[in-house]
Amino acid sequence: MNLRSAIRAPLAAAVLLAGTAVHAADTGLVERVQQLAEAQSGDLEKTFKHLHANPELGFHETETAAMVAKRLNKLGYKVHTGIGGTGIAAVLENGDGPVVMFRSDMDALPVKEDTDLPYASDKQVTLPDGSQTYVMHACGHDSHVSWLLGIAKVMKETRKDWSGTLVLVAQPAEELIEGAQAMVDDGLYDKVPEPELLIAAHVFPIWASGTVAVRAGRRMAGSDALDVTLHGVGGHGSSPQHTVDPVVLGARSVMAYQTIVSRNVDPQQPAVLTVGSVQIGEANNVIPDNGVLKLNLRWYEKPVREQLISAIKRETNGLAKAAGVPEDRMPEYTMKGYAEPVYNDEALVDWAKPVLASVLGEKALMPGFPPVMGSEDFPLLVSGLENTKTLFMEVGGGAPDVTKVYMETGKLPPLNHNPKFEIKNPALAITTAVKAGSMLLLDSLKPKG
Repeated sequence: MNLRSAIRAPLAAAVLLAGTAVHAADTGLVERVQQLAEAQSGDLEKTFKHLHANPELGFHETETAAMVAKRLNKLGYKVHTGIGGTGIAAVLENGDGPVVMFRSDMDALPVKEDTDLPYASDKQVTLPDGSQTYVMHACGHDSHVSWLLGIAKVMKETRKDWSGTLVLVAQPAEELIEGAQAMVDDGLYDKVPEPELLIAAHVFPIWASGTVAVRAGRRMAGSDALDVTLHGVGGHGSSPQHTVDPVVLGARSVMAYQTIVSRNVDPQQPAVLTVGSVQIGEANNVIPDNGVLKLNLRWYEKPVREQLISAIKRETNGLAKAAGVPEDRMPEYTMKGYAEPVYNDEALVDWAKPVLASVLGEKALMPGFPPVMGSEDFPLLVSGLENTKTLFMEVGGGAPDVTKVYMETGKLPPLNHNPKFEIKNPALAITTAVKAGSMLLLDSLKPKG
């Protein structure tokens, strides 16, 4: 990640879209949003710490979802539960006007926390295969849920100032890159209206708490999870001549994959192919019958995605034939965990920046990180809708001097998915996101009067 150039890059000029930024010019409303957000700071911090200490894995966010549903019901939202498993969608109808959606994700990661936080997670759960794993909010989704609840209250308290329909989504299983599609497949839009704008936000410790960023263009890569099942002919370890060894086939395949990006993909096109797991055999003296390679693909352009998938199949099938694998036992390929790339429309960013500056101040706007190969699945909530725009916002969660330290030493704090991941001053980070998200929603809805 070329963060040095991103941090040093100047902010783009703020250009308002015609007919927008009406609310942002209303200083009385801006001050009210600020007050409503700050008044919730203590409660939202308590919520965050509770969620952090009680994380739940994807599609198992039952307690988190129940808490979200209870609070949104209390605020008067029409709440739909159990969408795509544990997903929540809440609707606040407030007269004629646009339909706008704000989404937060709820799930944690199978990571053992290694922080000194007094509210650190020591939770363990049993996985479907019977194994145990620790669970941690190592990607900040606890803060995402917290600011969703804060935004919900601000929007309810300011409903005399806007007209339209607000949809809030608490999504499961973002880390699996499956939750957004699961909600759509489970009839999300049979329950809520289709939005004209979808806003999502994510916390990152590369920016200080109290700051945000919106940047145009490529933001996060598309993603696929691909399982390659290798079939051999098993047998006794002492008689390899009577077998076709999937261990050797797996090793050769992994090494062959290492040149797929460098020798198949245009060097100017971003692409990543990672083998994250090799599961072949269990005993010392047994040549197994089969095995599985678990791959992850990252890309921005669909033709690059097709190149990666085609090359994986070509290389693996060729090696299987060379190894003598019978025709009826050739490798099998299972695609899962698909995510679309995240792009920010330049016109939307030009609209958003002055809106954010109105409620946070110009100094709180960061330049945004350069395009990264990490992924987010929220665009799948609306990828089947023709006229819906999306906006992705970065929320700072780092120490006040995080940028200065990086510029002087090149050192960054533990980033997302690290066991030492930590949001510094979570109350400030969450309150900032509440102000930012609320103001964007208010400015995209129709003013009353």
